[in-house]
Amino acid sequence: MNSENSKNATLKQKAAHELKEFVGVSLYLAFFFCAIATYRMILLGDLHDWYFNYGAALINALVIAKVILIGEYAHLGKRVEAKPLLLSSVSKAILFSLLVLAFHILEEVTKQLVHGKEIAGAFHDTPLDHLLAGALIIFCTFVPFFAFRELRRVLGEDKFHDLFLQPGATGSDKPEQRANLTRNVS
Repeated sequence: MNSENSKNATLKQKAAHELKEFVGVSLYLAFFFCAIATYRMILLGDLHDWYFNYGAALINALVIAKVILIGEYAHLGKRVEAKPLLLSSVSKAILFSLLVLAFHILEEVTKQLVHGKEIAGAFHDTPLDHLLAGALIIFCTFVPFFAFRELRRVLGEDKFHDLFLQPGATGSDKPEQRANLTRNVS
């Protein structure tokens, strides 16, 4: 009975951690996708359908967040983690951008098939130029995202959290450390 309780506690902790990761990734992506939706609406002068555009951006953020977590669960990009952080971050941004592109192509082909197209026609009518432009935007969004995730992986979650969210975690507010920083810079 005791091992069953500890197993349930472990599953609850894992589920809570996965939910926290999903929410964090979704919020990051939603921020960028809503900014892009705003830019597109202003550029096109189409502010009437704002709820649809923001809704689509939020749904897209949720779907892509899930794709990222599935890719991480499948250990996509694990081999590049031994490289310097810059290379591993950019490599993961490329790999995950390609994964998202593959999901978008699959989605578009499926839409075409549902609307009665044959498989060859479905691939032919898939708007590849739009998908590639979207993949470029995804890549640009993923570069800082994976840079921070790689930094978190190397530092550890607690140290990463402290550095970014705790006052004084960098030590620059302590007089003796400020003096050391000043001496090292001179």
